[in-house]
Amino acid sequence: MNGLNLPPLPDADRQFLERIRAQLGIVADVSRAEGLLYGPLVKGRSTVLFHTHPHSVAPAYLKNYTGVQVGMQEMPVVIRALSGRRRARGQAGIFGDGASVVVEAWPLFSPVEPGRVIGAVSIDTSLLEYERLRRRSRVFQRALRHLQGMLRAGLLENAESLSYFGELDGLIFADETGIIRYTSGVAASLYRRIGYLDPLVNRRLEQLATHDGKLFRQALNSGRCVEAETEDRGRYWIRKAIPIFALPSLPARLWHAITRRPPRRTLAGVLMIVRDVTEERRQAQELRVKNAMIQEIHHRVKNNLQTIAALLRIQSRRVENEAAVAALQDAIQRILSVAVIHEYLSAEGAWSINIKEVCQRILTQTRHSVLSPESQITFQLHGPSIWLPPRQATACALVINELVQNALEHGFAHQQRGTITVNLTDEGDCVMITIHDDGPGLPDNFDPEHLNSLGLQIAGTLVKEDLQGTLKLTNNHGTTATISFPKATFGGEAGWNANASS
Repeated sequence: MNGLNLPPLPDADRQFLERIRAQLGIVADVSRAEGLLYGPLVKGRSTVLFHTHPHSVAPAYLKNYTGVQVGMQEMPVVIRALSGRRRARGQAGIFGDGASVVVEAWPLFSPVEPGRVIGAVSIDTSLLEYERLRRRSRVFQRALRHLQGMLRAGLLENAESLSYFGELDGLIFADETGIIRYTSGVAASLYRRIGYLDPLVNRRLEQLATHDGKLFRQALNSGRCVEAETEDRGRYWIRKAIPIFALPSLPARLWHAITRRPPRRTLAGVLMIVRDVTEERRQAQELRVKNAMIQEIHHRVKNNLQTIAALLRIQSRRVENEAAVAALQDAIQRILSVAVIHEYLSAEGAWSINIKEVCQRILTQTRHSVLSPESQITFQLHGPSIWLPPRQATACALVINELVQNALEHGFAHQQRGTITVNLTDEGDCVMITIHDDGPGLPDNFDPEHLNSLGLQIAGTLVKEDLQGTLKLTNNHGTTATISFPKATFGGEAGWNANASS
């Protein structure tokens, strides 16, 4: 169970302990206490199989003790419950770390062998919350005792599917006839938001113009925990309904021994948990609208860039000067490289961009728009998918475009056959990209400090100032351009941008 070393147990016992573990979270939340599940005693010691902190209050324990072994010296209350085979209550031991914590521990009995203890469950409450509970309504105290009893019997069906119970959630308990017998202060405040100003106690749930009655009937008829999100009077709610059964006060092991069947359950009512998520849903809707607007803007920018590229292409056909035509072609390729990035950003959820896909688009774009049909120059792309934030991906796309164009212009200026290879390497915190052409290589008088090529100047500036990396050009059976730069962090490029030139 959870990878812990347990003594050999029958499958039915293991499944029962797993069921308790799955149901413990919601009970700890409603109890406003720590929930701990312990394994059986082995040589006077037990292991914490599972520990859950409450979401409803500040935790009483600062650490999670899952996997820790304890004995009488560390947690005497738990050991007394395991060895004495009955409920034990007292102050926390070593887990409390000096804090005042009340521990209530119950033994767990085997579902297949009555009387055999296979573990324990404890509800550990800070003294402050324990005293608050004592002053709360008797109706709620009784419902909570029944809820904890159901946990010990593993009867909270479907509890693992419930979301947590938070400190801003309201509680309502309705009896088996649907009459409200208890409302917490938070619940009363929540219902006042939708117009219920008078006390809700003694009113029928089904008389409220809300979805409570429907959820109440679902839990009542199925005997299972249910949860649903609904809208009532312009507000959004998450509701949970937990059927509460009263179990006999006689210990389960004795009922098994006497009747040879599980103890009979009596329906006491349904515990309703209500959370107002209106602001969260409104903020999520606003965010969706903003994202849709941003995506539409990127889509329009892409279209505009492609239009500009088309206009420049038309202009290049009217120009007779070869140098001017080449300059226009270079400008077109740069514009289209940026357009590729905006195309990815216009897609829903594109908060990061796969630079391998961008490379493939640039190479395909170059083959169709720059190379003549009779050209036998081929492109190869190798390496894994590497995801980069938009700004870094934009700079990277421009650099790759410039270096590919430079390879075509200088590496294959006088030949129509060859290969340009792009290799991507993910080095963890860094990215390395190499662009190799098998042309004649760099000239003998090449000086990397004084670049005459505009494309190489642009690439060098982008790598240094935008990517915070390095660019090296070397001869290696042709020319190899090597770019290396650190990855920017996701979740906001501010940390990376802070170091980049504006």
